[in-house]
Amino acid sequence: MAVYETITLTREGSAAILTLNRPDNMNAFTPTMARELEAVCDVVDADDSIRALVVTGAGRAFCAGMDLSASGNVFGLDESIDPMSPEMERNRDTGGRVVLRLFRLKKPVIGAINGASVGVGTTMQLPMDVRIASPYAKFGFVFAERGITLESCASWFLPRLVGVAQALDWSLSGRVFKAEEALKGGLISEIVEPDNLMARALELAESYTARTSAMSVAINRQLIWRMMGASHPMEAHQIESRTMLHTSMHDGREGVQSFLEKRAPEFSDKVSNGPVPGFDWDAEPPFE
Repeated sequence: MAVYETITLTREGSAAILTLNRPDNMNAFTPTMARELEAVCDVVDADDSIRALVVTGAGRAFCAGMDLSASGNVFGLDESIDPMSPEMERNRDTGGRVVLRLFRLKKPVIGAINGASVGVGTTMQLPMDVRIASPYAKFGFVFAERGITLESCASWFLPRLVGVAQALDWSLSGRVFKAEEALKGGLISEIVEPDNLMARALELAESYTARTSAMSVAINRQLIWRMMGASHPMEAHQIESRTMLHTSMHDGREGVQSFLEKRAPEFSDKVSNGPVPGFDWDAEPPFE
């Protein structure tokens, strides 16, 4: 695997483990980390032997937010560009680029939140499919306390995950809160003792991949996320009719046959083969 400056990527069976790796800086987020996270998503999607991605942090933190010690605009933005200019296409929020790439990922993503995570350290978790945390983890949508707005597409993801009232409470106050509150509010699904955190994350990854079709998992992940914005169930009906036809002619045949023969399925449809007819993996509106 490639060597990165701010992260590491290792393997544990069919799961890839992505570790934010700036422990001396509490894994603070930088434009370099953003680029490397996007690149890792490409690697994970292209490798059919990787069935799931686990994301965690090195040392005592998950990610302490943006590295505010950088010179110039600490958020990596070009201040010479007018916020309303068409040139903003090349001046996009770096955290948002990472989150959008995680959103398009074809593999399940499990966040193993081992310690402090605030700002972009919290918002980058939102497109992950499940988040579990150590009792020592902390979270915070601290942007109002820094005089800036939500970023990393948090205004889209957060209310969908935890509801509008909870999203407003955390976003307007900007306060840091503990794992117990994150669990109660629906941001995480479990609190796991530190020594068992990675084992539990890998157990979840295994549960999503051991007996499932990689193509089915990829499509279902995208259907759930993308249909949250649908205006009518007919939109889901249209796309599900196409995806059902495709899968029924591929892994669906093996799934039925293995069930009838009372044996484990041997699925072969690969997500690297490309998009399903009528379903573009990477489709997203233009940045305007």
